Amino acid sequence: MQKVPKGAFPALVVIFFFWGFVAASNDILIPVFKKALDLTQLQSQLISVAFYVAYTVGSLIYFGVSAAMKQDLLNRLGYRNGLSLGLVISALGTLLFIPASDSQSFLLLISGLFVVGLGFSLQQIAANPLAIQLGDPSKGNMRLSLAGGINNVGTTIGPVIVAFAIFGAVTPGSAGAMDLTAVKIPYLVLGAAFLAAAVFFRFSKVPDRLETSDSGDGKLRVWDTLKEPQVLLGMLAIFLYVGVEVSTASNLPEYMKQVLGTPESAVAPYVSLFWASLMIGRWTSAAGAFDLKPAVNRMLGILLPFVAFGIFLLVNGIAGHDLTPFLPYGFLVAAVVLADAWTQGNPVKQVVLYALLGMLATGIGIFVGGMVSVFAFIAVGLFCSTLWPCIFTLGISGLGDRTNTASSLLIMMIMGGGLVSLAQGALADAVGIQASYWVGILCFAYLAFFAWKVGGLLRAKNIDFTPSRSGH
Repeated sequence: MQKVPKGAFPALVVIFFFWGFVAASNDILIPVFKKALDLTQLQSQLISVAFYVAYTVGSLIYFGVSAAMKQDLLNRLGYRNGLSLGLVISALGTLLFIPASDSQSFLLLISGLFVVGLGFSLQQIAANPLAIQLGDPSKGNMRLSLAGGINNVGTTIGPVIVAFAIFGAVTPGSAGAMDLTAVKIPYLVLGAAFLAAAVFFRFSKVPDRLETSDSGDGKLRVWDTLKEPQVLLGMLAIFLYVGVEVSTASNLPEYMKQVLGTPESAVAPYVSLFWASLMIGRWTSAAGAFDLKPAVNRMLGILLPFVAFGIFLLVNGIAGHDLTPFLPYGFLVAAVVLADAWTQGNPVKQVVLYALLGMLATGIGIFVGGMVSVFAFIAVGLFCSTLWPCIFTLGISGLGDRTNTASSLLIMMIMGGGLVSLAQGALADAVGIQASYWVGILCFAYLAFFAWKVGGLLRAKNIDFTPSRSGH
């Protein structure tokens, strides 16, 4: 088991916050730029495409540099330097928001998001296997859920802060246009935070090496890694998982506008609840990552999701939003607590069950109208919540010194967040926004198959995901 320096895991999860803040804030930028620049729904989804395809380009650059050095890049740089370099790259991307907002240039906006995503790509390649390996391997997906829960603190407050920064200063102009200069403010502050975090990680206690990374000669083995069925199946699973998560959220503002007549300025709390739902689900699962008495872990499994829901209510209450429509959502929080208890932290069971529940929620959203459909689509966030850590754990388990390579291959497929969103945007223009959510049902169907198939493959390798302590 990896020997973990004190403070290493808490230091690592800081970076997860940044990913969430930016990713969720994109859902606020989409309707704003759509209206300001008179974009179609398909064109507006290019914001998601630019950001998420950057992960693929970043992974390809990672492979190219590693091949040129004839050594895995992270093994050469070390994890602390890798995380710091990724943060500096993301900080450079935020600088493009200055000319983008001043000139109202859509091209510069998506270019800035692309560079931010490039930095995130390197950060993700390093941070995800670190989170899984820093402790009991059987609880790796739970630790990644805990880190993801911190990510979702960013996703919950990001839309609220960005919406306040934009709509607190954006004023209508001629022909319904908007002055978008306020867009740059939150991103420049975020860029400064990236630089501060880069310095922090350079001198943090995060390990520079993984035990699995040193078990071989440190070379990059892309083709050998691709021969593993769990990796190939996991790549498509990450593509579709990120796709359904992002497309559900990024098309939600347009759905509310078309079906309910909701203005852009009123969408933020609903987008915030979608991303808070991921926090709720991840905090539920993360309770099992703590080495505490079983009774205490069970109590945390009930308490933490409602604390997460309380954070959503607190943030949006401070922002001045009416919280009354959101209170019944507490029943769905209770439902995800029961679902998590049934899976007992097993990543195979969790993906299968949550994928089926995601299909159910999406189907209700498609066939039912009004606010019920809105909250059904928001509930998709609950059932996407632990899919990332579970898929990632299943995709890299037992790969030894090929862990970094497998991680970068999985990170490459985050581009699904952009491409699936683009596909749903095109379908929305063709058949209507509500019917376009059939894309999500297809994504969830594959995810259920993935977990069933890879679970069998790993059992054949004697890889067991039963926690070594029954504390969850």
